[in-house]
Amino acid sequence: MVQRTQVTLDPEQHRRARQRASELGVSLAEYLRGLVRNDLGGEPAPGDASAILALGDSGGSDVARHKDEYLGDALDALHPRR
Repeated sequence: MVQRTQVTLDPEQHRRARQRASELGVSLAEYLRGLVRNDLGGEPAPGDASAILALGDSGGSDVARHKDEYLGDALDALHPRR
């Protein structure tokens, strides 16, 4: 069961967090959940694409532009087509 939580950010933090989430190709909520999960040392949730999207993050990544291709390649590697 998940717990709904409200977080208050100043406008600049909110803008930057939304921008970073967009760069990663995830929602703001998923981005924040990932930050909490990473800080607490938890494992990614089953089916959590953010674990794949964050691989090799250089800070200047092109993942936002090519996320569908990269995600498809990663999923094909995990579950080869027959």
